[in-house]
Amino acid sequence: MLPGSRLRTAVGVLAVVGVEVVERPALDEEEARRAGFDSRDDLLAMLDKRGRGEIHRVELRYAGADPRVELRNRADLSEAEVDDIARRLERLDRGSRHGAWTKATLELIATRPEVRAEELAADMGREKLPFKRDVRKLKELGLTESLSPGYRLSPRGEAVLKALARESRSRG
Repeated sequence: MLPGSRLRTAVGVLAVVGVEVVERPALDEEEARRAGFDSRDDLLAMLDKRGRGEIHRVELRYAGADPRVELRNRADLSEAEVDDIARRLERLDRGSRHGAWTKATLELIATRPEVRAEELAADMGREKLPFKRDVRKLKELGLTESLSPGYRLSPRGEAVLKALARESRSRG
């Protein structure tokens, strides 16, 4: 984690303002509370469980909403936008070691929302972790949303899947 980097979290994007090594005696009650602990003793107990090593103080600031949230809600897509997304999906399929997967994954999530990744992966004959990595790629395009448990298509994902289906019908 480097100053200037950004992290996407459930609360939005966090900017890393600073990272510094601190000595154990420098940790006080106020700092422990700001880090989410009830007391300095609780903070030190957590650090002790992690074993020896440097202690880093990381300063974060809220940098805004996750841009994927706005993206996934944009369902009114132009033909050019749909074409661009289709090209990106084709690129993901071509780069895959397990063949074309994007449309099948979108269709599976559409028909089985809120189903655990392990079950969806098994339905596709895949391992859970590689499947989840692939779904994250779809999430980066604003096509899916993570739930607890499982996933669902975003409004953008639904629009893209409908457009891909129309395109398939017109070709076939």
